[in-house]
Amino acid sequence: MLFLVVQIFSTGLCQPGKDNTNVCSFKEDLIRTVRQAEQTLCFVCGNFGATITCAEAGCDRSFHLPCASEGDCITQYFGEFRSFCWVHRPHQAVEAAPAQDTTCIICMEPVGDCRSYSTMVCPSCQHAWFHRACIQEQALRAGIYCFQCPLCRDRDWFIPDMVTMGIRIPFRKPTWEDSDSYASLGVRHQRCDASSCLYPHGREQAEREGPWQLLLCCSCAAQGTHRCCSNLGQSTTTWECNACAGEGTASSTNLDSAGPNTTSQQGLEPARVSAGQESSSSGTTSQAPSGPDSSSRVPELLSQQPGRARTRSRSPHDHRAAETRSQPQRRRRSRSRRRGPAQGRSRSRVPRRARYFNSQPQ
Repeated sequence: MLFLVVQIFSTGLCQPGKDNTNVCSFKEDLIRTVRQAEQTLCFVCGNFGATITCAEAGCDRSFHLPCASEGDCITQYFGEFRSFCWVHRPHQAVEAAPAQDTTCIICMEPVGDCRSYSTMVCPSCQHAWFHRACIQEQALRAGIYCFQCPLCRDRDWFIPDMVTMGIRIPFRKPTWEDSDSYASLGVRHQRCDASSCLYPHGREQAEREGPWQLLLCCSCAAQGTHRCCSNLGQSTTTWECNACAGEGTASSTNLDSAGPNTTSQQGLEPARVSAGQESSSSGTTSQAPSGPDSSSRVPELLSQQPGRARTRSRSPHDHRAAETRSQPQRRRRSRSRRRGPAQGRSRSRVPRRARYFNSQPQ
């Protein structure tokens, strides 16, 4: 691969507009380039074998391809595949400069106080600063389809400027799509995660319809359960796992399908009884709970939970009505009725007109 890249950047080989299909002609050009490179010194390392020459007219600086980054040279991987030395290399057109203590957005290391060969900036936002080596590594991993500015996500200005500055962007998919690291994201969950699975064929099996149909969590789709394993009725279409609904919180569909809770009914029974007694004591006519079971359990439930008797605040009118209906007053009234006319009041009943005439002096 390196030999092929060297051939592309070598002076006089694979030039656009030249017939490169002739094998004999290409072989002659290759032999001539190799013989010429044997006598050419690399201005970076000082050794012979430099096959790449600066594309600027009149510049005879030559270098090896691996020595390009060490000599601050730029090689453009598009078009004519030109190369430039550190004197004639292109520069970014932006006039921005990094502020003090600016760090690389990729490696979080300082980038310096000015733009240079190793310090670059996004031409679109002009806020994303990064090292040349860092952005080159990201370009090799992302490929042409996913390569963009790490900060503003721009591609229209970012990619042309990067390839002009010598960043190599391969025409392929991202490297993270080559492996099966994210293959599980496209697979549907197919397992019952109930605490006790009742299906005879196991957790990994399910049916299309009926009580053994597998329902996935409507929030995360990462947990599943058979209808029968979670007491879900046939009318239930959605289900939510405990992690999404909250630990200890049941789904609304589970409560509807499971039916009334017997424990909550037993807890509400004493409140109903006390409410009935309260209405009877206030003088209003109330109907007792129907059935022998509810009436027989009243003393037992009240004796088990004496502190949970239901109380209700009353208005002053209710208090006065309760006092007038108290039992001692009723007893006094009944005694006065038993006395009869002989044991009544000592004062004689005289007509009002007679009392008036008797009081006048004669």
